[in-house]
Amino acid sequence: MPSLRSRFFKLILKYYVGAKFRRAGTSVAALRNMTEFIVKNQKIPAGTDIRPVSINGLAAEWVCGPGVQPDNAVLMLHGGAFIMCSPATHRELAARLSVAMNTRMLVLDYRLAPEHPFPAAMEDTISAYRWLLNEGYPEKRLAIGGDSAGGGLTLQTLIALRDEGGPLPAAAFFLSPVTDWVRFDGESYKTRAGIDPLNTPDVCKFTAALYVGDNAPDTSLLSPVHMDLSGLPPLCIHTGDQELLLSDSVRLAERARAANVEVTLKIWPGMWHVFQSCAQFVPEARRSINEIGGFIRNHLG
Repeated sequence: MPSLRSRFFKLILKYYVGAKFRRAGTSVAALRNMTEFIVKNQKIPAGTDIRPVSINGLAAEWVCGPGVQPDNAVLMLHGGAFIMCSPATHRELAARLSVAMNTRMLVLDYRLAPEHPFPAAMEDTISAYRWLLNEGYPEKRLAIGGDSAGGGLTLQTLIALRDEGGPLPAAAFFLSPVTDWVRFDGESYKTRAGIDPLNTPDVCKFTAALYVGDNAPDTSLLSPVHMDLSGLPPLCIHTGDQELLLSDSVRLAERARAANVEVTLKIWPGMWHVFQSCAQFVPEARRSINEIGGFIRNHLG
């Protein structure tokens, strides 16, 4: 059963934060303005070291929890529907993951839509991953992951790297990932539409269209969950059972397992989209982060 704290916090999300999103509607400017609220309300763990870095002209941040292992690195891709958010909005989540994974987190400020639709973000991510390899991190010491759109970007990047024949990271993690920007035919778009405290089908379709841009809808990497997933590294997927995008996670796990990929899928009762970002308030969020951290630690040795 969900904790009392999580049930109380979900009401705040629905009637305060979710209401802000609904008022912003389909205005990119209004949605981006909401990120100031996210930045102000973070609580970054004491002792966290945050350092800016430039990667082939792209901004990024190293986020290191106190005493973490310096020999490993995780490339973290923030969410935000590909139209908003940045490393600044994800510092608390990155710091908590850094502690749980016992490793450094490189949080990339990839290009956003609608100014830069697909494949810009994926190109940036591949560039950052190659930069880590060139910095001396062997692939067995690297992982990649992200939340929401960042989770989908993780999947696109893994498939692109595999198809190029390049070295793949040791593992990947996903927090409530988007895995299809075209179809929107997962059953949770109907069954969770009335209970998701944050997302609505209309806003999901609006932001997805901005990411797709002028690309043909049948571009395979815009529906990566329907592609061949064989040869991918072990995947860890955590999602809430009360979110619109639940089917995206379930499909990813099912198709990856069918392709003989090692998959850990956990669906958290009563939880919402990227509930891990609420870890300072919600105990389930902290437990999820710790479990994901254990998965990555095991695969990075």
